[in-house]
Amino acid sequence: MPMLGHEMKLRWMVLVLFMLCSKWQQYATGERLVPCYFIFGDSLADNGNNNMLQTLAKVDYSPYGIDFPNGPSGRFCNGRTVVDIIAEILGFHKYITPFATANEADILDGVNYASGAAGIRDETGQELGGRISLNMQLKNHQKTLLNLIGMLGNESAPRHLSKCLYSVGMGNNDYLNNYFLPQYFPTSQEYTLDQYTQLLVEEYSQQLR
Repeated sequence: MPMLGHEMKLRWMVLVLFMLCSKWQQYATGERLVPCYFIFGDSLADNGNNNMLQTLAKVDYSPYGIDFPNGPSGRFCNGRTVVDIIAEILGFHKYITPFATANEADILDGVNYASGAAGIRDETGQELGGRISLNMQLKNHQKTLLNLIGMLGNESAPRHLSKCLYSVGMGNNDYLNNYFLPQYFPTSQEYTLDQYTQLLVEEYSQQLR
Protein backbone atom coordinates (compact mmCIF):
# COMPACT_ATOMS: atom_id res chain seq x y z
CA MET A 1 0.00 0.00 0.00
CA PRO A 2 2.75 2.58 0.77
CA MET A 3 4.36 1.71 -2.56
CA LEU A 4 1.09 2.33 -4.44
CA GLY A 5 0.72 5.72 -2.81
CA HIS A 6 4.32 6.59 -3.63
CA GLU A 7 3.83 5.60 -7.28
CA MET A 8 0.73 7.78 -7.59
CA LYS A 9 2.53 10.81 -6.18
CA LEU A 10 5.48 10.15 -8.49
CA ARG A 11 3.20 10.06 -11.53
CA TRP A 12 1.68 13.43 -10.59
CA MET A 13 5.17 14.91 -10.19
CA VAL A 14 6.33 13.53 -13.54
CA LEU A 15 3.26 14.97 -15.28
CA VAL A 16 3.77 18.41 -13.77
CA LEU A 17 7.50 18.46 -14.51
CA PHE A 18 6.92 17.33 -18.07
CA MET A 19 4.50 20.16 -18.69
CA LEU A 20 6.81 22.69 -17.10
CA CYS A 21 9.83 21.62 -19.12
CA SER A 22 8.21 21.02 -22.51
CA LYS A 23 5.69 23.85 -22.70
CA TRP A 24 6.95 26.59 -20.41
CA GLN A 25 7.26 29.18 -23.17
CA GLN A 26 3.61 28.92 -24.21
CA TYR A 27 2.50 29.07 -20.57
CA ALA A 28 4.66 32.13 -19.91
CA THR A 29 3.06 33.99 -22.81
CA GLY A 30 -0.46 33.12 -21.64
CA GLU A 31 -1.24 30.71 -24.48
CA ARG A 32 -3.51 27.87 -23.40
CA LEU A 33 -2.00 24.48 -24.16
CA VAL A 34 -5.28 22.56 -24.35
CA PRO A 35 -8.87 23.75 -24.83
CA CYS A 36 -10.26 21.83 -21.88
CA TYR A 37 -9.25 19.73 -18.89
CA PHE A 38 -11.38 16.97 -17.36
CA ILE A 39 -10.55 15.74 -13.86
CA PHE A 40 -11.62 12.51 -12.13
CA GLY A 41 -10.50 11.64 -8.63
CA ASP A 42 -10.95 11.74 -4.87
CA SER A 43 -10.11 14.24 -2.13
CA LEU A 44 -6.74 15.01 -3.73
CA ALA A 45 -8.59 16.71 -6.59
CA ASP A 46 -12.08 17.54 -5.23
CA ASN A 47 -12.69 21.29 -5.44
CA GLY A 48 -16.26 21.52 -4.24
CA ASN A 49 -18.38 18.60 -5.45
CA ASN A 50 -18.81 17.23 -1.93
CA ASN A 51 -20.17 20.57 -0.71
CA MET A 52 -23.53 19.50 -2.11
CA LEU A 53 -23.58 16.08 -0.41
CA GLN A 54 -24.64 14.77 2.99
CA THR A 55 -21.25 13.46 4.03
CA LEU A 56 -18.56 13.63 6.68
CA ALA A 57 -16.09 14.05 3.81
CA LYS A 58 -16.85 17.74 3.43
CA VAL A 59 -14.40 20.61 3.98
CA ASP A 60 -16.21 23.84 3.10
CA TYR A 61 -15.18 25.48 6.38
CA SER A 62 -12.08 26.84 8.12
CA PRO A 63 -9.25 26.09 8.57
CA TYR A 64 -9.47 24.49 5.11
CA GLY A 65 -8.74 27.06 2.42
CA ILE A 66 -6.90 29.47 4.71
CA ASP A 67 -4.35 30.10 1.94
CA PHE A 68 -6.86 30.02 -0.92
CA PRO A 69 -7.92 33.42 -2.39
CA ASN A 70 -11.62 33.01 -1.57
CA GLY A 71 -11.24 30.96 1.59
CA PRO A 72 -12.83 27.51 2.08
CA SER A 73 -14.00 26.11 -1.25
CA GLY A 74 -14.37 22.38 -0.69
CA ARG A 75 -10.72 21.61 -1.39
CA PHE A 76 -9.20 19.16 1.09
CA CYS A 77 -6.17 21.37 1.72
CA ASN A 78 -5.16 24.85 2.82
CA GLY A 79 -4.70 26.23 -0.70
CA ARG A 80 -4.50 24.89 -4.23
CA THR A 81 -4.66 21.25 -5.25
CA VAL A 82 -2.32 19.56 -7.70
CA VAL A 83 -4.93 19.80 -10.44
CA ASP A 84 -5.29 23.53 -9.76
CA ILE A 85 -1.57 23.91 -10.36
CA ILE A 86 -1.76 21.81 -13.52
CA ALA A 87 -4.58 24.04 -14.80
CA GLU A 88 -2.37 27.08 -14.23
CA ILE A 89 0.51 25.44 -16.07
CA LEU A 90 -1.82 24.63 -18.96
CA GLY A 91 -2.64 28.33 -19.26
CA PHE A 92 -6.18 28.40 -17.87
CA HIS A 93 -7.06 31.76 -16.33
CA LYS A 94 -9.44 30.20 -13.81
CA TYR A 95 -9.58 26.86 -12.06
CA ILE A 96 -11.63 24.06 -13.57
CA THR A 97 -15.20 24.24 -12.28
CA PRO A 98 -16.65 21.39 -10.19
CA PHE A 99 -19.41 19.41 -11.88
CA ALA A 100 -21.83 20.36 -9.11
CA THR A 101 -21.82 24.03 -10.14
CA ALA A 102 -20.68 23.95 -13.79
CA ASN A 103 -22.77 25.76 -16.39
CA GLU A 104 -22.65 25.57 -20.19
CA ALA A 105 -19.92 28.18 -20.49
CA ASP A 106 -17.80 26.38 -17.90
CA ILE A 107 -17.86 22.96 -19.55
CA LEU A 108 -16.14 24.30 -22.66
CA ASP A 109 -13.04 24.63 -20.46
CA GLY A 110 -13.54 21.23 -18.81
CA VAL A 111 -15.07 19.89 -15.61
CA ASN A 112 -13.78 18.61 -12.28
CA TYR A 113 -15.76 15.50 -11.25
CA ALA A 114 -13.59 14.52 -8.26
CA SER A 115 -15.18 13.65 -4.92
CA GLY A 116 -13.63 13.16 -1.50
CA ALA A 117 -13.93 9.56 -0.17
CA ALA A 118 -14.70 8.23 -3.67
CA GLY A 119 -13.17 5.07 -4.99
CA ILE A 120 -12.92 2.65 -7.85
CA ARG A 121 -15.54 0.48 -6.14
CA ASP A 122 -19.01 1.93 -5.66
CA GLU A 123 -19.28 1.04 -1.97
CA THR A 124 -15.95 2.61 -1.03
CA GLY A 125 -16.35 5.46 1.45
CA GLN A 126 -20.01 4.77 2.20
CA GLU A 127 -19.32 4.83 5.95
CA LEU A 128 -18.72 8.58 5.56
CA GLY A 129 -21.95 9.28 3.72
CA GLY A 130 -22.41 10.69 0.25
CA ARG A 131 -19.61 10.57 -2.30
CA ILE A 132 -19.35 10.31 -6.08
CA SER A 133 -17.68 7.05 -7.07
CA LEU A 134 -15.59 6.78 -10.22
CA ASN A 135 -18.47 5.00 -11.97
CA MET A 136 -20.77 7.91 -11.14
CA GLN A 137 -18.11 10.43 -12.18
CA LEU A 138 -17.96 8.70 -15.56
CA LYS A 139 -21.77 8.92 -15.83
CA ASN A 140 -21.55 12.63 -15.03
CA HIS A 141 -18.98 12.99 -17.78
CA GLN A 142 -21.41 11.38 -20.23
CA LYS A 143 -23.92 14.09 -19.30
CA THR A 144 -21.25 16.71 -19.99
CA LEU A 145 -20.51 15.16 -23.39
CA LEU A 146 -24.18 15.30 -24.36
CA ASN A 147 -24.28 18.97 -23.37
CA LEU A 148 -21.16 19.68 -25.43
CA ILE A 149 -22.65 17.94 -28.45
CA GLY A 150 -25.76 20.06 -28.03
CA MET A 151 -23.64 23.21 -27.88
CA LEU A 152 -21.01 22.46 -30.55
CA GLY A 153 -22.71 19.92 -32.81
CA ASN A 154 -21.93 16.31 -33.71
CA GLU A 155 -18.86 17.22 -35.77
CA SER A 156 -17.23 20.00 -33.74
CA ALA A 157 -17.66 18.39 -30.30
CA PRO A 158 -15.44 15.34 -31.03
CA ARG A 159 -12.74 17.60 -32.49
CA HIS A 160 -12.87 19.78 -29.38
CA LEU A 161 -12.70 16.77 -27.05
CA SER A 162 -9.84 15.13 -28.94
CA LYS A 163 -7.58 18.02 -27.90
CA CYS A 164 -8.55 17.96 -24.21
CA LEU A 165 -6.50 16.65 -21.31
CA TYR A 166 -7.89 14.05 -18.92
CA SER A 167 -6.46 13.19 -15.50
CA VAL A 168 -7.61 10.36 -13.22
CA GLY A 169 -6.36 9.76 -9.69
CA MET A 170 -8.23 7.08 -7.80
CA GLY A 171 -7.62 4.08 -5.55
CA ASN A 172 -6.41 5.27 -2.15
CA ASN A 173 -9.87 5.13 -0.63
CA ASP A 174 -10.44 1.61 -1.87
CA TYR A 175 -7.89 0.65 0.76
CA LEU A 176 -8.28 3.31 3.44
CA ASN A 177 -12.08 3.52 3.32
CA ASN A 178 -12.85 -0.05 2.34
CA TYR A 179 -10.34 -2.89 2.66
CA PHE A 180 -8.73 -1.65 5.89
CA LEU A 181 -12.08 -1.05 7.61
CA PRO A 182 -13.37 -4.59 8.30
CA GLN A 183 -15.97 -3.20 10.71
CA TYR A 184 -17.74 -1.67 7.70
CA PHE A 185 -16.69 -3.74 4.68
CA PRO A 186 -16.25 -7.52 4.11
CA THR A 187 -13.56 -7.18 1.44
CA SER A 188 -10.64 -8.07 3.73
CA GLN A 189 -12.41 -11.34 4.61
CA GLU A 190 -13.27 -12.10 0.99
CA TYR A 191 -9.89 -11.35 -0.60
CA THR A 192 -6.22 -11.42 0.29
CA LEU A 193 -4.47 -8.09 -0.22
CA ASP A 194 -2.96 -9.29 -3.49
CA GLN A 195 -6.31 -10.57 -4.73
CA TYR A 196 -8.01 -7.32 -3.84
CA THR A 197 -5.31 -5.30 -5.57
CA GLN A 198 -5.75 -7.36 -8.73
CA LEU A 199 -9.51 -6.87 -8.50
CA LEU A 200 -9.03 -3.10 -8.33
CA VAL A 201 -6.61 -3.13 -11.25
CA GLU A 202 -9.08 -5.06 -13.40
CA GLU A 203 -12.03 -2.84 -12.49
CA TYR A 204 -9.97 0.33 -12.96
CA SER A 205 -8.82 -0.87 -16.37
CA GLN A 206 -12.42 -1.41 -17.46
CA GLN A 207 -13.43 2.04 -16.24
CA LEU A 208 -10.61 3.75 -18.13
CA ARG A 209 -11.46 2.20 -21.48
